[in-house]
Amino acid sequence: MREALEIVANLFLVIGTLFFVVGTVGIFRFFDLYTRLHALSKVDNLGLGFIAFGMMLHSTSLLISLKIFFIWLLALLSSSALSYILSSASLEIGEEPYTRRDDNAAH
Repeated sequence: MREALEIVANLFLVIGTLFFVVGTVGIFRFFDLYTRLHALSKVDNLGLGFIAFGMMLHSTSLLISLKIFFIWLLALLSSSALSYILSSASLEIGEEPYTRRDDNAAH
């Protein structure tokens, strides 16, 4: 039973790492601050959730699992708040979100 739990925990750790990699690719692939923040706040929070759950399965104590959960919750809340603050400040200084313009519509 413990070996199956270790396999599941390691699977969650690998999935979380893959979400972090996808989020990092999103930083380089997207064009402006808003889409980059979206990629980071969504994908990295999910990746951290998978890693935290995998670590909770690895832990030997309920207290350690609760600490990991609350660390993940704090990171989740602070990431959302930080994304909101950055996007609001960016709008205030006049940075417009990237929009794809249809060149054929002008003709």
